[in-house]
Amino acid sequence: MGILHDIALTYFTALGVVLGGSIIGSLATLVSFDSPLHAMLVIAKPIKLWAMVVALGGTFPTIQALDSGIWTGEFRLILQHLALIISSFLGASTGYWLILAVAGGE
Repeated sequence: MGILHDIALTYFTALGVVLGGSIIGSLATLVSFDSPLHAMLVIAKPIKLWAMVVALGGTFPTIQALDSGIWTGEFRLILQHLALIISSFLGASTGYWLILAVAGGE
């Protein structure tokens, strides 16, 4: 499996965490009789960071790989992990943007 596969997997994992977490989390409003769209907005913003962490498989392996890449001079490894970090950020941001579009924005 190549780096493009890993980038796509990271992107869509982060996207799915934000969308799934916001939509499923808004089901709690069925009990509290609140607005599900408002709940989606409230949930989507803080879950972006967690979506990135989940998509990267935790932060420690990524930080460890960056550390070893810097000290051993493996710039290819550094670029791969930076691409994965950017991909997870873009996936989480896309999910947040979609929730904003569906729920009517802030």
